[in-house]
This record gives sequence, C-alpha cells and structure tokens, in this order.
Amino acid sequence: MKTLLQISRLKKSYGARLLFEDATVSFLEREKLAVIGRNGAGKSTLFRILTGQEDADAGEVIRSRNLRLAYLEQKDPFQPEETVLGFLQRYSGAEAWRCGKVAGRFALKGADLEKRIGDLPGGRQMRVKLSALLLGEPNLLLLDEPTNYLDLGTLLLLERFLAGYSGAALVISHDREFLKRSTEATLEIDDGGMYYFPGELEDYFEFKEQRREELARQKRNVEARRREIQDFVDRNRAKASKARQAQSRLKMLERLSPIEIKHRTRNVEMKLPATRPRKGRVLSIEALSIGYAERTVAEEISLELSGSVRLAALGDNGAGKTTLLRTLSGLLPPLSGKMRWVDGLRIGYYAQHVYQAINPEASVISAIESMAAPGVSPQQALDMAGAFLFSGDDAKKSVALLSGGERARVALAGLLLGRYDVLLLDEPTNHLDFDTVEALGLALAHYPGAIIFVSHDRTFVSLVATQILEIAGGRAALYPGTYPEYVFAAEQRLAAESEGVEAAAAPAAQAAALRPADNARDGHEMRKAQKQERSRNQKELAELERSIARLEQERAGIHDRLAGGAFSQEENTRLAALNAELEKKESRWLELEGRNVAPDAAKS
Repeated sequence: MKTLLQISRLKKSYGARLLFEDATVSFLEREKLAVIGRNGAGKSTLFRILTGQEDADAGEVIRSRNLRLAYLEQKDPFQPEETVLGFLQRYSGAEAWRCGKVAGRFALKGADLEKRIGDLPGGRQMRVKLSALLLGEPNLLLLDEPTNYLDLGTLLLLERFLAGYSGAALVISHDREFLKRSTEATLEIDDGGMYYFPGELEDYFEFKEQRREELARQKRNVEARRREIQDFVDRNRAKASKARQAQSRLKMLERLSPIEIKHRTRNVEMKLPATRPRKGRVLSIEALSIGYAERTVAEEISLELSGSVRLAALGDNGAGKTTLLRTLSGLLPPLSGKMRWVDGLRIGYYAQHVYQAINPEASVISAIESMAAPGVSPQQALDMAGAFLFSGDDAKKSVALLSGGERARVALAGLLLGRYDVLLLDEPTNHLDFDTVEALGLALAHYPGAIIFVSHDRTFVSLVATQILEIAGGRAALYPGTYPEYVFAAEQRLAAESEGVEAAAAPAAQAAALRPADNARDGHEMRKAQKQERSRNQKELAELERSIARLEQERAGIHDRLAGGAFSQEENTRLAALNAELEKKESRWLELEGRNVAPDAAKS
C-alpha cells in the first residue's frame, strides 16, 4: 500500500509547552485512523501542520505527488446567508448538477439545496461541509471532531459514508463508539510523541494496558535488583578484599537505569457529593407547547417523571431538545399547557454555552468552589477539578487563559458539586476525553436525583439513561424500548431511506440508458441474459467467499501476534494491505449479493 503522507522528526512547541518532539509516522492510502489523545495534546495542531496552516519548529512533512487532501475543521467555511447550492458552487467551483449529486449522498436534495445554510440545524450544516469536501475528490480526509453536536441520524450517515469511502481518513473524535465503527487503526498523541497501532481502538487500549503491566513488572524487578546491588556496595565499599567487587557492582548499578512507564492508563474516578434522594413524582407536564413567540417547536407534551429518573431527550438537531431543557429550567416560558415541579427542588442546569458566565478573573479551583454547595470540602473540589483534567498547577490557572472547551469543563465540574435534586444537562460530554466521559457516565448512573439530559454520545447515553424521550415531528413521547433498540431503529430507517433513494433513481437511470432498439428486445431474451448474469455472479461470489476466508484467517494470525506484544513494521504494512483487500472484496461481495437477491425479492 502506498504512502500518502509522511511526518519525519517533527518538533512543535508553544513556549514551554512541548507538543511534538522527534515524532515520526506515515499515513497509507485507504487507511482510516482514529487520532486520540488528551485535550491539548496537539491533535488539532497536527492537522493544521499537515494542511500547511501552521509551521513546525523542526522536521518535515513529505507529501505524495498524488495526494489530494481535504480538511474538515471545527470552524465553518460558509456564510450564513448563502444557500446550500450557492456555497457548494463557490467552495468547489463545480457545476450545479455535480454539487447536487454529491450533496444527495448526504440526503441533501431538492428544496434542501435552496435553503439558507444559516437556517439549517447543526447536523445538516455538517452534511453541507462534508459534501463540499468530497467535491474536491480527496484521497485523504482530515476530520476534526466531526461528531460534535451531531444528531444520531447524521452521525449514522457519517459512519456509513466513512465505511464506503475509498480514500484514507484521519479522524479526531472523543466519541468512542463512532471511532470503533469508523476506523481500523489508531494513532495516539501523547507526551510529545505519536504512537501508531495497526488495530482498532479497543485492541489498542488492550495492547496498551498489557504493555503497561509488563513495564510495571520489569520496573519492580529492576528496582529490586538495584536495591540488592546498592546494599552490597554500601556494605563492602570500605573492605579492601571486596573493593574490586564493589566497584564492579557499582558499574552494574549505573547500567541498571530505572524503567519509565509512559502512557499510563488514566483511571478517572468521579465522586459526586451526597444528595438527598426524592421519592415519588417530581415533575408533571400536561399538554405542554414549547418554542418561541414566532415559532412553536413542539406541542402536546405530557409526562410525569419520578425523582430517580435518568431521561435522555433524543431527536434530530432542531427538533426541540435544547428548547425543552430551557423551558424546564425556567429560562423560557411555555407557550401553553401546564408544567409543575414539586416545591422545594433545587434544579441545576448545564447549557452548551454556560461557561460564558464564569468570572474570567477567577482561578479554575476558585470558580469550581464558588459553584459548589455549602459543605463541599476543598479536597472534594480539588478531586473534581482533577477528574476534569485540571490537576496541579492547571487548577490554579486563571479562567481568562482557558479555551472555550476548558471553561465548559470548569462549569460542569462546579455544577456537579452543587448537590442539586435535579440536573438538566445539554450536551455535557462535548470537550471531554474518553476517560472523563465514561467516569461522568458512571457517576451519574448512581446519582440519586433526577437527570434529564441531551447527548449524542452513545457510550454516555448507554451508561446513564433509564428512559428515552423521543422528540420528532413537533411531538415528544416516551420511547417504548431500550436505547440500543432506539439506535437500531434509527439505523434501519436510515438504511430504508438510502435504499428508497437508490430505488427511485434506478428507473430513471435505466430509462436514460435505453436505446430505441432496446425497447424491441424480446422478453425471453431479457430473462435469458439475466439468468446468465446471475450464474456468473454466483461463481464470482463463491470465489470471493473463499478468498475472504483466507484473508480473514491471515489477519487473525497477525492480531494474535500483536496481542502477544510481537509488533513489527512488516506486520503493520501487511495488516494494512489485508484490511484494504478485505474491504475491496467485501464491497464487491455485497454488490453481487444484492444483484442476485433482487429478482427473487421482487417475485415475493
């Protein structure tokens, strides 16, 4: 497999803060990599260096002559007044028909193309940005947090796109489930280096933990040996008969340098202050309409919620999830209907931009303490700050020096120390890494109060939610099944919609391809040709199945060797080639299988 891009001996720092030191890595064509690392490790900086937006201090970036790179950055490249089609044409220089064709891959078609981008919800704006990238026909995509604020439908659509994308991709995301489904190799940025692993995210975490345990065992052995040698030297240094041996052991001691354990798995534990549990009903909603003076977002909402409910409000962007939370918090008045909280409840609300209200002159720890409930100890505040990645000197930083994401973490940490009876959380997992998301999910799963939250992080929702409130089509109702069932239903709807688009396009495409002479073809000849084609497909299918089985067996062997710690560049290169060949053969198998099944399905 060819190399598209290579980084050699890269160095980059901001003042005393070192991001990369002598970092080297190669990116291969068709390889899809999960780019992970703690907040501030340098992931987005790496992307800006690769695109030429930022210079490295030393080292070089070697680009293949056939590299066509596209960068999906966090900021928006369009103007709010532009229409979807107008932006796509301006951004890419492509003809209108081609822009429409590519946008159709992301379910943007017809009237959608004439809408103002500023009027679209965040999920659909992301679809527009992805369409713009593809119009350049890239063979390497750099995707920087593409899942932030995406609704489940768009998230699943993005996963399907990446699964079928024939180019390479580097994906920065804190959505663990998304990376598990969309990538096949892992690149961790940490402690000034880049660490490549030719396997999926979960395999990398397992390999990393095994390596850490092995290094810890070696470290214990070396330290024990050092103590033994040092003891001998101390006892015999002054003895003439033992002087030579003592000097020999001293040299041995110098060679036995301690083993340093890097990349330690960060086991975050989040402890929330005790909150008095509430029994019985805490909220009653009857025929509630929510929205704004000029627009009703959802109506006829009726609910009764208990004091221990953990309710996930789910739905597409723009469906009304944030509007519902703002109404429940009292920031937005209901348009009509009844809504009543039990008297005496303390309600804590985390909004997506709540961090803007934090005093910029405060330190991180003082800001957290100012939001905590009376009786929360300074140590509890420090522990919570540490759980949100503010340890040591970072906890003493001024809020004014923090990024928006860091301020959001401060606001969330302070809220969780508030000992509220009810928590209203709007996208609390944005700006958090894997460990913190999962620690927060586990802590909230044991929270004795009521929680109503909005999140598109599937891992987090799975950990926390006991009930699902589905908001769609101007209505809101409790979903009758579990969260996995909800996700499965969404995947099925997306598949059906995609098949519907393809089915609708097929007759038109066939009609355009027909010549007048074809219309006179005898039905018997048509069926005969179809039968011959199915026979050829069956033969190719059988050969593909045998080939796929052989490739999967070889790949399993490499994975077994990797799990045992045997890693080499040759194995890495072969595994990447195997994955690419398997993807190609499996895509062909699916294509042929679909052709063979279609006629029989039509008869039934």
